[in-house]
Amino acid sequence: MTCAKERSVQELIDSIPDLVNYFYNDTLGPHARDRAALTPVPPQFTNWLDEQRAWRETAVLFDQSHHMPELFLKGPDAFRLLNYLGINSFEGFVPGRAKQYLACNHNGQVIGECVLQYLDKESFELISGSHLQNWVQFHAETGGYDVTFVKDYQTSQNPHGRTNFRFGMDGPHAEKIFQEVVEGPAPEIPFFRFAKVRIAGVDMLALRHGMAGHKGVELSGPYAGGPKVRAAIVEAGRKYGLRQGGARAYFSTNGEAGWWPYPLPAVYTDERLRAFREWLPAATSWESASQLGGSFRSPNIEDYYVTPWDLGVERVLKFDHDFIGRAALERRAREPHRTKVTLVWNKEDVARIQASILEPGLPFKQLELPVSAYAFQQCDEVRSTSGELVGMSSFCGYTANEAEFLSLAAVWPSHAEPGTDVVLTWGEPDGGSRKPHVERHRQTQIRAKIAPSPYSQAVRTMKRAGFQHAG
Repeated sequence: MTCAKERSVQELIDSIPDLVNYFYNDTLGPHARDRAALTPVPPQFTNWLDEQRAWRETAVLFDQSHHMPELFLKGPDAFRLLNYLGINSFEGFVPGRAKQYLACNHNGQVIGECVLQYLDKESFELISGSHLQNWVQFHAETGGYDVTFVKDYQTSQNPHGRTNFRFGMDGPHAEKIFQEVVEGPAPEIPFFRFAKVRIAGVDMLALRHGMAGHKGVELSGPYAGGPKVRAAIVEAGRKYGLRQGGARAYFSTNGEAGWWPYPLPAVYTDERLRAFREWLPAATSWESASQLGGSFRSPNIEDYYVTPWDLGVERVLKFDHDFIGRAALERRAREPHRTKVTLVWNKEDVARIQASILEPGLPFKQLELPVSAYAFQQCDEVRSTSGELVGMSSFCGYTANEAEFLSLAAVWPSHAEPGTDVVLTWGEPDGGSRKPHVERHRQTQIRAKIAPSPYSQAVRTMKRAGFQHAG
């Protein structure tokens, strides 16, 4: 991945006196959510409000073919490598199954996560999660493992073209459309498992996966066949009210679904990770393009690191195997830790922020719709009503299905009970950072109430049922 003349992430870090300040002011986020030009998917096919409502009322089809990198890993040692790096249990993990795959550093802080598919004997596919894919590839190259790999970069960094298309379909009618469009009998696929199907003459994998609480499906196959498959799904879905979802609606799903995307990778400080940082190329790796933003500011970059408990994924943590970070996570499991929650923003405060552009003077930081987070790693202060810092808020945005502004947050147990009142600081200090898309603004306080995560009851029910079945 690197060559002798390439500048490494370690060299970049060594050249910067204040890494937090650099990420806060001087980088462009590498993800299409924050930079629309990085994906050819249109912002909206019709309008994002109806596209949001489609996953609750009818069905929605998303094109995920362009923004997620993939890593294909093969070889006799592939299983052993993934098992050693992941905090997940691999007990009973066999071809045809998938899992949310997570890796931590030696201190039990999250490096990244992705969807891992067990394709065939000695063959795996890692979907999305650029930071975690880099971590896996580094060990594959340097750890003496008998494996081979192919990295399929996202469209914006891929001069060769994508290997696979990837479509996600969800909503109450998604299963009916899937049943109709598949050639021959459609297989019954349990949660987070996949099967081979054929649509419009194209062979592909169908992964049972959803973000809206229904029997969603994620379809992936050879990229050239994507247009035919999309056309067949759109035609079959016409009578069911299927809508194609654009990038704005797609990236807004997190509020209802409760997925905390792409936290800051915990790789910048530990001396045990120096070899990894020296291997990482600064010019192309996402680690060098992290982009902090929001009201939370700390001079210590480790204060932006998160644990599995912060992300609400501690259920995947299993101490049934040896893995990097195990000892630290065993200690953390016995200690107090933050909990992932949803913050429901006060509607009067939301309206007050939006109205500020119609008033004299400097307005508040505007709330873009439907995704209001304005940094690749959004970090906003969450305080108690008495002013104590009790947590950090990340993704934020609007959902038409709930008619609410929501954000995901990690808070201490003392303030994690649903219904608890907290206060979020909105906007950046000193008029805003130097990020080019951040307008000059002033800070304000937003009242919020703690709610469960995921916020959608349908999603919570689906996940409980899926995890119980998988277990």
